[in-house]
Amino acid sequence: MPQTTERKCLECSGRLNGRKDQKFCGDYCRNSYNNRLHEDANNYMRRINNILRKNRRILDTLNPSGKKTVDALLLAEEGFNFHYFTNIYETKKGDTYYFCYDRGYIRLEDNKFMLVHKQEYVR
Repeated sequence: MPQTTERKCLECSGRLNGRKDQKFCGDYCRNSYNNRLHEDANNYMRRINNILRKNRRILDTLNPSGKKTVDALLLAEEGFNFHYFTNIYETKKGDTYYFCYDRGYIRLEDNKFMLVHKQEYVR
């Protein structure tokens, strides 16, 4: 008769009944274990996403109608972080737009920025 070892949940050390490859006693333990395992990556991603959402909120607040020119100082005073954006769009003329989700901007002369809403043709 084969000797069986008692299997335990990786999270709570409770006894496991069921499939031989079972690692957790339930969804709660599985989620707790994985959340703890990936906590550092989750915190990093959460911090970056908070910066991106704040940037988008600033762009949306300053430009509710679709197109507006503002001074760089105003963006900085609002707490805009120019180092974080979700994508870049380059026009055929070589102009570069930076986007935070669907709200974007392009640097103009004299420390000005034109704020825009992403159009359907911009991918």
